[in-house]
Order: sequence, then structure tokens, then C-alpha cells
Amino acid sequence: MNLDSYRHKGLRKQLVNIIIERGITDEAVLNAINIVPRHLFMDSSFLEYAYEDKAFPIGAGQTISQPYTVAFQTQLLEVSKNEKILEVGTGSGYQSCVLMEMGAKVYTIERQRELFQKAKKIFPVLGYKPKLVTFGDGYKGLPTYGPFDKILVTAGAPYIPKALTDQLKIGGLLVIPVGEDIQTMKRIIKTEDSRLIEEEFGTFKFVPMLNNKTGS
Repeated sequence: MNLDSYRHKGLRKQLVNIIIERGITDEAVLNAINIVPRHLFMDSSFLEYAYEDKAFPIGAGQTISQPYTVAFQTQLLEVSKNEKILEVGTGSGYQSCVLMEMGAKVYTIERQRELFQKAKKIFPVLGYKPKLVTFGDGYKGLPTYGPFDKILVTAGAPYIPKALTDQLKIGGLLVIPVGEDIQTMKRIIKTEDSRLIEEEFGTFKFVPMLNNKTGS
């Protein structure tokens, strides 16, 4: 059975056109969305909807983000090849693969054991090799492996964790949705004197980033 058929590829092209219409212009982001087979990260019962611009459940009370949201966050991150990127919230692994398709060296952390185990299995099946896939508390980041060029948070955080800005390189970017029910998309730039400059890019709705959660 062909896991990624001509039909799937055609649907991805249509999806790319939708997110272009919504304002995504970064060619590398669009190319990655066009290549990564989103349907393989989803429960088979949702396969028909894999290339609609919608979020869908992936288990453990979590979702695979809407493709536009993935593209929007990735575009804000201004990814360059070989950059060291920390992703907080592996989820299905889809966003990780988009970053790797763009040539990033990805370190990803997930607090839900069920999702962590699923993602760990799917990366090699699809031929992607993250630098690290780990189970743990995203609020703490991965200080042992920092500092990072970029950090991407894929869940709604009530505040910006200091541990994450501490692990950002000078000149680095942190993209994080901040807020309780509705989040404001923020991009934090770390300046040469270690000051943090905040930019805001509209509102979104993410699943919450839970504190001190170890999963089961």
C-alpha cells in the first residue's frame, strides 16, 4: 500500500494554496508543508480531513495544529538550515518534521507519554532524524542542550517561561502563544545585551501548556 499517494500529494498542493491565500509567503515553509505527509500523523478515522485547514484530535487531550497555524508559527521563526531549534510540545511530530524538512536540527520535548512514544516511532518511518526526542516538562526546556538559535512553543502558555528565554542564544527568537483561553502569538528577540524584545502577531487558540505535568 502506498502510504503517500498521488491523491495525498494533490491534496497537499491544494492545502498549500489555501495557506498562501491566508498570507503565508515563506517559500521554505510552503515547500515543507507540501512535502510532509500530514495524514500519517493522524488517526485513520480522520484521514479524509488531513488536508483541510483544521486542527484534529491526536489523543491524550491534544490536537494536531491547523496547518495554517503551523505555517504561521514556522514563518515567524525565520528558520535557516542547520539552526538548532528547541520545540516545546512534540505532539504528533508533524511540526517537528516541517522544521526538519527545512533543514533545522530539532530538539523536541513532550510531556504526554502517549504522544512522546507515538512521535518517537513515526520519525524513523518517515525518514526524519531529530537530534533529540525527549519526555519531560516543557517549561524547563532542555538546558543541557542549549543555547538554541530558535525556540518554538506549540501549546498555550499562561506566561513566558524564564527557563526558555535563558536557553535562547543572543539574537535568537522564541515564538510562543501566551494566554489562558485565547492566546496572543508572541515573538521574543534576545538582544546583544540580553534584553528581550516582544512582538505580537494576533490571537490564536491552542491546547494549554500544563505545568509540572509528567503524563502517565
